[in-house]
Amino acid sequence: MQELHSKILGNGKPLIILHGFLGMSDNWKTLGSQYAEKGFEVHLIDQRNHGRSFWSEDFNYDLMAHDVHNYVLRHGLEKGHLMGHSMGGKTAMQFACTYPEWVNKLIVADIAPKYYPPHHQPILDALNGLDLDVLDSRGKVDQELSKSISETGTRQFLLKNLYWKEKGILQFRFNLKVLSDKMEEIGDNIGSSEKFEGATLFLRGGNSEYIAPDDIPEIKKHFPFAELDIIKNTGHWLHAENPKEFFEKSLSFLNR
Repeated sequence: MQELHSKILGNGKPLIILHGFLGMSDNWKTLGSQYAEKGFEVHLIDQRNHGRSFWSEDFNYDLMAHDVHNYVLRHGLEKGHLMGHSMGGKTAMQFACTYPEWVNKLIVADIAPKYYPPHHQPILDALNGLDLDVLDSRGKVDQELSKSISETGTRQFLLKNLYWKEKGILQFRFNLKVLSDKMEEIGDNIGSSEKFEGATLFLRGGNSEYIAPDDIPEIKKHFPFAELDIIKNTGHWLHAENPKEFFEKSLSFLNR
């Protein structure tokens, strides 16, 4: 059985955190350490085709939820909390609906249970246009990406995935080919009739359009006890742009 890679921090009630598209567990290391200091055993997971986890041609939310369930069983984790951002939020929602007996509280960061049309194509085009056989330094990769991705923060986020496969050869940790081919699956919704009747918190970036007011009925259909709160002055990367408020609001919910 292929197993997900993770970093485990602290001791206490399990808290699984799932990163977003093209991300990895390291993106949550600082916040994960803060939750660990508050008495949680934090599991920062790399989802399939991301980070240090296995690569697979198969990629959809049912499978990714199943991956997390296998992880829970392998680690013998008691009922705990689950948090996910963006793509990771979709996996978390699917997991909570499929395996509700394991989830105590669910936190979904800036994503709704709905279909999103593919919108990452410019980034994927830029990544697919790189020739890593020629670009032999992070600086050169950054310079090449800057021709089509002007936002420094976005480039730095992507460059975190670069590692030295061997001397002089750089490679990305994410499976670029499969992720490029599976854009429809990344935008896909959870099952239409599925629901999770536990405590759920949706956190939305104040300047983000990923969760709109007319998404509330769909959220309530799948998560009847859902609450919605806003992280002020943030876009889609709400946990990175305002980590203090994100931590305070999520911790308050978990400690109720």
